Order: sequence, then structure tokens, then C-alpha cells
Amino acid sequence: MAETDIPFKGAAELPPLREVIRRHGLGARKPLGQHFLLDLNLTRRIARAAGDLTEGTVVEIGPGPGGLTRALLLEGAVNLVAVERDDRCLEALAELGEHFPRRLTVVAGDALEVDLRSLGPAPRRIVANLPYNISTRLLVRWLHDIAASPESYDCLTLMFQKEVADRLVAGPGTKTYGRLSVLAQWLCQVRPLFNLPAAAFTPPPKVASTVVQLCPRAQPLCAADIGRMEQVTAAAFGQRRKMLRQAMKSLAGAGGRAEAILAAAGIEGSLRAENLEIEDFCALARAVAAGVGGGPD
Repeated sequence: MAETDIPFKGAAELPPLREVIRRHGLGARKPLGQHFLLDLNLTRRIARAAGDLTEGTVVEIGPGPGGLTRALLLEGAVNLVAVERDDRCLEALAELGEHFPRRLTVVAGDALEVDLRSLGPAPRRIVANLPYNISTRLLVRWLHDIAASPESYDCLTLMFQKEVADRLVAGPGTKTYGRLSVLAQWLCQVRPLFNLPAAAFTPPPKVASTVVQLCPRAQPLCAADIGRMEQVTAAAFGQRRKMLRQAMKSLAGAGGRAEAILAAAGIEGSLRAENLEIEDFCALARAVAAGVGGGPD
């Protein structure tokens, strides 16, 4: 079914997205990681997966010409804030806002610099087709927000490259288990929702995409500081083929301290990072924070 033939209530009043793109000269820009999703069937599926959009604030990152934006509005978003750094898209988004008075606010800015918690009242939901080139950096930034206050966001419904999504949900003992797996699952319940083929996008990326939902836990799986968690996971997975007694030297500064940190955490130095549970990384983070073994942090 063509985009213009989709019989959704209210959709008939909106100009086709391809017309909006043509009229405003909104060809996707590779440096911005832009791949537009124009099929309203798919964008409304994402919007519905995000849950109740009628309360609090819905935040969209990188709306581009407004494909997902219009889906969120059609699915009932009452207070939608769209953060867009591409100035070319602002006029098109403003026109979309005229079809939904007082329901869409467009913030011109870089999502890596904007504090999303300042954009509207809780509950806050982030729903986004993330630019691939900064998706991991954005997620880690939001995980810091969640670590500081789990109530920062109600839920995050995000589209990633499939390989990134696979890392987010991976468990110990798998090749895709890594730093991002540990950080995300430590702070959130993470589940993949559905895949989207490359052909669904304009222009098509070289990889498939997956929509993932991350819902913050009321409390992290176990006590630890997120800065220390980043340190120990970076050290452990930075040399994932090496035993931990060797990999941890990059963090500890000396082999003796590495052994002391591992001993304090109750972890055998002959293991590798992929063998550890999230609770083990928390124990390592606490040992580092406590200054076990002395020496610089």
C-alpha cells in the first residue's frame, strides 16, 4: 500500500512525506546518519509500541522530515518535543505542527548536548529512529541520566542498527556480549521488539535495523557507580580475548593491583570478560571505587 493510500484517521489532511522532502529539499545527509522511514504503517507500529503517549512528555530525536513525528501525533501524543539539529528540517516540522496545534514543540539543537529531562514533565518517553553514527553515544548519555535518577525516563523505544541491538540484549558467554550489554541491562529491562529491513528506509542503509525497548529498573541490578562501571567494562572488554588478570592491567596500572581488585571482587583472574555476570562487573566497580590495591584510579 502506498503512503498516500493509508486510510488512517487524520492522515488524509497531511501532505505525503515524499512531497514534503521534495518541497523542502530534504535529501538525507550521510554525515548526519540520516535514513528516513516514510512508511506510516511502520512508523505507527513504533509509536504504538512506545505505550501511552497521552501523559507527560514524548521526546523524539532526529525527526528529519517528520515521518515518525506524524505517527506519534496520530497515535495520540499530546506533548511531543522533537529535537532536530538539521536546520533544513525545521520548516517542514513547523508545518506539521500546524496540523496538531499545541501538541508539537520543535527544539533546534544537538541531542548530544540537550538535557532531555529539561524538555517537559515526567513521565518522559523517548521514541526515536536514532542517527546510526551517534546512537551508542546517545544511549550511554541517557543511561547516565537513569543512573542518577531512574525516574528520568519512563521508557525508551529506540531504533538501532541490528548489530547494536544484538549487543544490547546479549548475555554472558556470547560473542556479542560487551560493555553496552552490561551497562544497559544493569540499569534497564531490555527487549527487542521487531526488525526492519534496509529497504524500508530512504536511502536504504547497508544493514537491517531493530527497534528495542529499554525500561529503567526502579533500582539497578546491584550497587555500583556508573563511571566505575564504564571503566571496568572498557578495560575488561577492551582486550576480551585475554584473561582478566591481564586485561585489567590497563585499568589498575600494575599487575599486582589488578590481582587485588579481582580478589576483592571474588573473581578468578583466569576468566575472560564474556564469562562475567553483570553482578561481577558491579563487584569490580566497587573494588576500584574503594581503592583496592592502592595506586592511581
